[in-house]
Amino acid sequence: MEVLERVTICQLQQLTPFEGRAALIDGEQVALFYLANLGVFAIQNWDPIGKAYVLCRGIVGDVHGELCVASPLYKQHFSLQSGQCIEDPDIVLKTWPVQLVGQDVVLIH
Repeated sequence: MEVLERVTICQLQQLTPFEGRAALIDGEQVALFYLANLGVFAIQNWDPIGKAYVLCRGIVGDVHGELCVASPLYKQHFSLQSGQCIEDPDIVLKTWPVQLVGQDVVLIH
């Protein structure tokens, strides 16, 4: 049975709604997105199509009701919940569950 680790990344007030931020967790870049009234989402920051760590700089929105971020490079959309690419469902980003504990943003991995 795998033991899940909880890592406090930052305080909620350090995140700006609808703007991404990058964090380094155990040597891996994670893109964080705070959507007011919906929570905080964590996906890998590596864009597998553009081949760069840029997803935290993408534009947040939705495609057909799916919360997503558009890569700033080639504009593919990635689901903030599942990590799946909207345009190419075979591409799936790594995601992490995030909890708010008071004002602490806690990543579970």
